[in-house]
Order: sequence, then structure tokens, then C-alpha cells
Amino acid sequence: MKHLTILVPDAQTGPNTLSCIIGAYHIFTEANRYYSRNHKEPIFTIELAGVTKQSDFVNGLLTVMPQKDIEAIRKTDLIIIPAIAPDFRKIEGKNSVLVKWISEQYKKGADVASMCTGAYLLASTGLLDKKNCSIHWNAVMNFKSLFPKVNVKAEKLITDEEGIYTNGGGYSFLNLILYLVEKYYDRPTAIYCSKIFQIDIDRHTQSDFIIFNGQKAHGDEMVIQAQEYIERNFSEKISIEELSKKFTVGRRSFDRRFTKATGNTPIEYQQRVKIESAKKELETSRKTINEIMYEVGYSDVKAFREVFRRITGLSPIEYRNKYNKILHN
Repeated sequence: MKHLTILVPDAQTGPNTLSCIIGAYHIFTEANRYYSRNHKEPIFTIELAGVTKQSDFVNGLLTVMPQKDIEAIRKTDLIIIPAIAPDFRKIEGKNSVLVKWISEQYKKGADVASMCTGAYLLASTGLLDKKNCSIHWNAVMNFKSLFPKVNVKAEKLITDEEGIYTNGGGYSFLNLILYLVEKYYDRPTAIYCSKIFQIDIDRHTQSDFIIFNGQKAHGDEMVIQAQEYIERNFSEKISIEELSKKFTVGRRSFDRRFTKATGNTPIEYQQRVKIESAKKELETSRKTINEIMYEVGYSDVKAFREVFRRITGLSPIEYRNKYNKILHN
């Protein structure tokens, strides 16, 4: 039987940490039961392990007492890292023990899976360097600034690379657990768990959940002014060449500074601002798609649809049907 370790971090925990721990324990336990009922040997021995005798969550309202001290586990096969504080800056306190232990176990052959902002803890090991990683879309810029060697794939719901798994934000960790259940057990067990816990199976993207706010905590005042200009005039045709001249910066230097500060080229930023406005209209109004397209500055239907799908993962019609309740009343 394989060994599954669900980590219980000390401090630095976020609002979703406890949900990740309980959700992982509950679903893997049910997968074992399903296997047993079908006359198969359960796949995992499941243990919660931490660096303290108890960890407090939800402002001290709830407490988890790990079954084992992490250093008592000499060998494991799969490590689950729950979400931690979304405003993470660096590993502190006893969680440094977890970083060392994860690295050692991976070298011994263990797979490692991080949920949501648990990617901060995983990235602190160095194991994610030059690998793809998903994380909550709202943590992307902070994560990139702390771990520039990691290839962040914010649109991906799950990444799977060399025995390392990551997933997007919020309760999408449930989809990662189903993915791992299918990988370690089989497809029927994953389908069973999806039905028991009522989780949509085979989701691949979190693009349509992203709310684009524009990164402005970078400190480049010229870029901030350019961002604000784009946001005020997004429905107009803005020439990047003219925009760079407006701020008396050469085009190449403007592009370079803008991309470094925001994570998007000026053109990509324009597109994201336009599409974010279109999304809000599709969610709340009765306007036609063509009306919305013109309002946000597009005149070519094909171009609008292509950019919309690339950013959200859905067509404008699919997006409206999913989120607009007004049209269904």
C-alpha cells in the first residue's frame, strides 16, 4: 500500500487551508472505500502530518492536530500541500522544515501536489524552477515576483510535470484531487468520487474565472499612467507608438518597461481591458454581442471572438449563457 501525506502547515495559513486539508482527506478516504467495496486493496494509507502538535485556522476558531510529526515520516509516495496565506512573502518559522522535507521526499521518488497558494510552499523548495505551475489568478503577480524561474500558467486548472502537480485557485483544488484519484486509482473511481461529492470532472481551465484588474503595485510611475490612460480610453483605437510618444519614451523601451511591470505587452493589456469590460456587459445586460463588441472598441466579429476565447476559454455566447441570469428570466 502506498503512503499519502497531507501537510498541515504552521502559521502562514490562508482562509482556504483547512478546506484543502479536509477535502483531500475526505475524497481520498472515499476512494479507498470504493476500492474496498469492489474487492480491491485500498491504494493509500492516509496521514496528516505537520511540524507542531496542533495548527489553528480561521482566526483560531478551528484546530487541526496532525496524526504525525513530519520528521517521523521517512518515506511517502504522494505529498499534498494545502493553500497557505495569499499574501506570502517568504517561508517563516517551522514551515522551513516542511520545505526541506518535501525536497528530500521528492528526491526519494515521492510525487508532490500543491493546491492553490500551496504553490508558494512548493516553489520555495526550488522544485518548480523551470517547470509549469498554476496558482490562483489573484496571486499571480506576487508569485512571479518571488519566483521568477517558475513558468506560471494562470489559465491552467492543473499542471502535471515530472511528478509535480499544481492547480488554480479557490475550490478548484477539488478538481486536482479527482485528477490524482484517476491517476492513482482509475477512471471509474474518479467518476464515482465526482458523483458522490458533486464535483465537475475533467475541467481544464480557470480562464473564465479570472477578473483582470491590472497590476499597479510595480512602482513604475510612467507605466501606471499608461495603464490608466488605456483603461480610460479602452473603447478607442490606441496606437502603442503614439502612446509611447505621449510619455516621451522610445517604443522599444516603452514595450520593455510595460511588459516587465505588468506581465503583459501593451497590446495584450489593451485586449484584456477591453475583454474585461465586455465580460461585465455579457454578465449583466441584455445587449447583443455585436453591441458589446462595438462598445469595447472592436469592429471585426471574428477578431473579437478569437481574442475573447483566448482570454476566457469560452466564446462570447458561451460566456453569456453561463453567467447572465437576466436573459434566462
